Amino acid sequence: MNSLDLARATADPIQTIGMSFYFDPGTAALAKVHDLNVFQFYGLGRGGTLGDVDVDVVDRAFTFFHPRVYELLWNGPKQKANPVEIAASYLDAAYAFADRTFGGVDATVIDAFATASLKVADGVTSDRHLLVDGYKKFTVPTSRVHAAYLGAILMRELRGGVHIEAVHEVGITPLEACYLQDATVFKMHGYQDDEVPEVTEETRAKKAEAERLTEKKMAECFEVLSDQERDDLANGARLMFAALSDPQSVA
Repeated sequence: MNSLDLARATADPIQTIGMSFYFDPGTAALAKVHDLNVFQFYGLGRGGTLGDVDVDVVDRAFTFFHPRVYELLWNGPKQKANPVEIAASYLDAAYAFADRTFGGVDATVIDAFATASLKVADGVTSDRHLLVDGYKKFTVPTSRVHAAYLGAILMRELRGGVHIEAVHEVGITPLEACYLQDATVFKMHGYQDDEVPEVTEETRAKKAEAERLTEKKMAECFEVLSDQERDDLANGARLMFAALSDPQSVA
């Protein structure tokens, strides 16, 4: 499998795997420990990987949200808890989700996926993708299931980061990109009906070009892998994705 094929094959599985813990009941339960709801935990936890930063930094990292949502996701919860501490707890929620989910995936597959995904993350230039830099600050866990899930999160954030670059490069706005991606997600990101952008054929063409450019940029990131490691990343993503529908706890 070449790098471009890998970028295409892993796009949807990695997107889903990496976000599956966000609103999981176990994550929601841990949010309550911090006197947060699951959405506040998401904002402060994911954004907190950047540190105790101003909201404009979080906005740059997230990009596709309407600014109004940051009162819920960042400014409000930041009055209750330290974002750096919440980020660490948010990763604990991710690892607990992994323990409840990926026990049925062969250990050699998990180990190989962890090795390949973390190698890709290590090869990413610093100061290019904020959330990748944020998650890379955390020590890689000794548990290979946890390490593999950290790798999946990093791959999801990496694709998000290169997509942000691609959207800017083709000349469409985050609002346009978000709407053309999914009208339902558009509303989930805080946009309202009267903010739906005018969609032209040119806009659609630019969005399609942004997707192609995203694949190209991800393929470039995957070039650090050997042929075997690319197969390992693809196979791990496939089996971890399948495990979401048939979760088994780690023994």
